Amino acid sequence: MQINGHQFVSRIQGWALELGFSQIGVAGIDLASAEPGLEAWLAEGFHGSMNYMAAHGLKRARPAELVPGTVSVLTARMDYLPASTSPDWTEHELARLQRPGEAVVSLYARGRDYHKVLRSRLQKLAERMAAELGPLGYRVFTDSAPVLEAELAARSGQGWRGKHTLVLNREGGSMFFLGEIYLDIALPPSEPVTAHCGQCSACLQACPTQAIVAAHRVDARRCVSYLTIEHDGPIDPALRPLMGNRIYGCDDCQLVCPWNKFAQRSPLPDFDERAGLSGQTLAQMLGWSESEFLRRTEGSPIRRIGHWRWVRNLAVAAGNALKAGLSGDEAAVLCQALVAHQPGADPVLAEHLAWALSAAPPGPMAGSPCPAGSTG
Repeated sequence: MQINGHQFVSRIQGWALELGFSQIGVAGIDLASAEPGLEAWLAEGFHGSMNYMAAHGLKRARPAELVPGTVSVLTARMDYLPASTSPDWTEHELARLQRPGEAVVSLYARGRDYHKVLRSRLQKLAERMAAELGPLGYRVFTDSAPVLEAELAARSGQGWRGKHTLVLNREGGSMFFLGEIYLDIALPPSEPVTAHCGQCSACLQACPTQAIVAAHRVDARRCVSYLTIEHDGPIDPALRPLMGNRIYGCDDCQLVCPWNKFAQRSPLPDFDERAGLSGQTLAQMLGWSESEFLRRTEGSPIRRIGHWRWVRNLAVAAGNALKAGLSGDEAAVLCQALVAHQPGADPVLAEHLAWALSAAPPGPMAGSPCPAGSTG
């Protein structure tokens, strides 16, 4: 079937908007110029324990090897700020980090699992295209396969790579998800946009663990998002104090980015904040049993880290909160919540709990469950 590529892409954009996407673009499949950077990043070991990054090697930069027959890639982005987000949301989120007893979950993870939302809507978009074109070979991806998502997004005009390596858009900041449809039809590629970070280095300065080791270069092994989500072992004691009260992900580099004054609210209720994932104390979240954790995180991206990692992350944040000098009552409640997890804890979790309790004020405290000598 003969199609006018530019007209068809325009129609796809209309269908995508109906499905809640903010923008679509088209990229070619020659990503050879991205291969040296990927190889250098892997050679540095910056991927940490994400062994799948190295296992797939250069397949990430070679779409036609991942999905034979691919000749173009449709990229899509979807804004995710909840509809109720206030105009001063960045200040509000930064203020959370100054309340050590509060548990902070990254903004993107407070609603429904974006993998599910984007994948189903990308599938519908692909089916709409197939209904129009006839037989169509395609495969949908959302952060679920060896795909250079940010590279493809930048090449297809979704924005430019910021110094924190995330994609930035002049009309949407960086608070959006990315997805792709690998296609066996050739569509005209979108024009990339120029970068607009200039001399700004706010993201580098804001990173709590200095994981952005240079502009456009991130050492995942130091990144709070990696440590709280991807890393399944003990967290380096030298990094724990730098993590503050961040228990799942980290938004700091985005919160200070001037372009996020243009971040857009999502039209979808899927990304509205779930009750219990925002504004809770560390003690309250430590009080969740495994069954309660599973119930509260059903359909959420948080569930995939499991209860063990959840408690490990909370223990690190609790140790930091105790060091920060919570009031006596707050410290006692938090101490009790930590002690409750000690029975049956495996050696790694037990060490994190002990590390947190070692930060408690010297006992005995009035009403404290931490007797003298148990905190150090």
